[in-house]
Amino acid sequence: MIPRTLSSTATAVPAVSESIEPAISPALWLVRHGQSTWNIAGICQGHNDDAELTESGLLQAAEAAEDFRGREIRAIYSSDLRRAGQTAAAFAAVLGLPVRTDARLRERSFGVLEGTPLATVDPALTGVADGLVFDPGIRPPGGESVRDFYLRAAAFADALAAELRDAVDAPPGDVLVVAHGGTVRVLDAYLHGVPVDQMTWRPVGNATTLRIAEFGTQPRGGNR
Repeated sequence: MIPRTLSSTATAVPAVSESIEPAISPALWLVRHGQSTWNIAGICQGHNDDAELTESGLLQAAEAAEDFRGREIRAIYSSDLRRAGQTAAAFAAVLGLPVRTDARLRERSFGVLEGTPLATVDPALTGVADGLVFDPGIRPPGGESVRDFYLRAAAFADALAAELRDAVDAPPGDVLVVAHGGTVRVLDAYLHGVPVDQMTWRPVGNATTLRIAEFGTQPRGGNR
């Protein structure tokens, strides 16, 4: 099944199974971590690092990684949170590459809301409801707004794009980023030129894999 981006009208799909002809420029692959213990419990995670992958989550990560066996991947980047790191480790094992961690790939910080049931989280504190970002400036106490989050992820994307453009004698292949549902959403929006105040907030399943074609060949991003 060919991966689709969240910015399209299609729903995001799980990890890819079909090969894709290599692009002239590297693609960026965005991967959400496998199912975590707090996903199952319905708890707001954010920057909290108590959650780890469930047995199902470990299997999801392994299956997603296996779909990349034989692909040309030059580097793996991951959020430094445990659930993402465990997922990235599955890709590292298949691809034989080290994992480069970067805190800019963390999930959105929800401050005081972290550790509370998602069902009790008031949208008035997050700025997100019914699949839409209705106010990107709302910041929960001690946490980040969607705009803060978007800018943080955009800074990572810009730095990575510059690194790829400036690389001399770099190995061939795409770049893989393992992160979180929110991080996948904001990176997908930014890299498709969608401003933060026009973002949707569609579901991103555990171990979903998205492909951004010809990453780093030109400046991207919406109005910040």
